[in-house]
Amino acid sequence: MTYIVNEKCIKCKLMDCVEVCPVDCFYEGKNMLVIKPDECIDCGVCEPECPVDAIKADTEPGSEHWLEINKKYSEIWPNISEKKDPPTDHEKYKDEQNKFEKYFKENI
Repeated sequence: MTYIVNEKCIKCKLMDCVEVCPVDCFYEGKNMLVIKPDECIDCGVCEPECPVDAIKADTEPGSEHWLEINKKYSEIWPNISEKKDPPTDHEKYKDEQNKFEKYFKENI
């Protein structure tokens, strides 16, 4: 098992999770974070830290797509080990649906 970041992170990117990760397995894209599955030690400390509930175990139903997204982009995006300020408009996107189709950015 590993943890993954899902679309709830898109345009929110609050980074409370980065601060508590003991192995620095988070990677930062333009408008979301991902977890590198091969580096995640499955400790679970990041999951309750996410205020928007964007971190889930890869064993949860529907996580297969997000596991692939996390794998792919953790190989491309830079590693992040310190919390940064979230986007200034993150609150307005917190409960929005279908954020991947609307806002996902592949580039950094």
